Amino acid sequence: MTATVDTEYCSFTKAVEHLGDRWCMLIMRELILSGPMGFNALAASVPGHISRSVLTDRLARLRDLGLISKGDAEGGGRQVAYRLTGPGQALIPTFLALREWAEAWLPDDPAMVARDPEVVLGWLIERMRLGRLPDRQAVIELSTRDEPTLRSWIVIEDGARPYACLEDPQLDPARYVYFETSSAVLLALAQGRRDWREALADHSVEVFGEPGLARALPEWFGSSPAAA
Repeated sequence: MTATVDTEYCSFTKAVEHLGDRWCMLIMRELILSGPMGFNALAASVPGHISRSVLTDRLARLRDLGLISKGDAEGGGRQVAYRLTGPGQALIPTFLALREWAEAWLPDDPAMVARDPEVVLGWLIERMRLGRLPDRQAVIELSTRDEPTLRSWIVIEDGARPYACLEDPQLDPARYVYFETSSAVLLALAQGRRDWREALADHSVEVFGEPGLARALPEWFGSSPAAA
């Protein structure tokens, strides 16, 4: 019995030591959900603003573990893509089960709005209805009442991919719309657990700025789950 317990403990410890790192988990998530990706695509997609040196290190680690491989992208050419190997694909059910468990049982942490603003902004962008954005470039400035010094910006325009900034992009001031709420409500909106119109109606959210943009803001966001 003791030998069995020790063996199980050893296996669990080994898995945690190799995959318990945040960046390894997030890289695996991107490859599971999106398929083969190049280095630049991974650098742009992994939430939390991973540095290129850290990404290089974690990709090398995952390759050494045999979970991913590196090769030419589909269609030939000089592009290189990272993809899951057989052992990496065997982890897919485990990752999906972990995600479902976290969604069902882990409490929300409003502090992540300040800790990982890129992640929350990424969720908001993924929730945007691209066909309903303004036909001229506009900027959403987000601020939280419980963290008044924390601000972030999303630049939007019909026909272009929205992008987030942690510094004011300093675009046309007449095209700004200002969005103010608490960290908890912002997180709930980003995750699709709150309705935009209800949050505006009960004053959980305040929107001001250019009147046309302020009125249109709720139409820019859909309600599909951020984790979909």
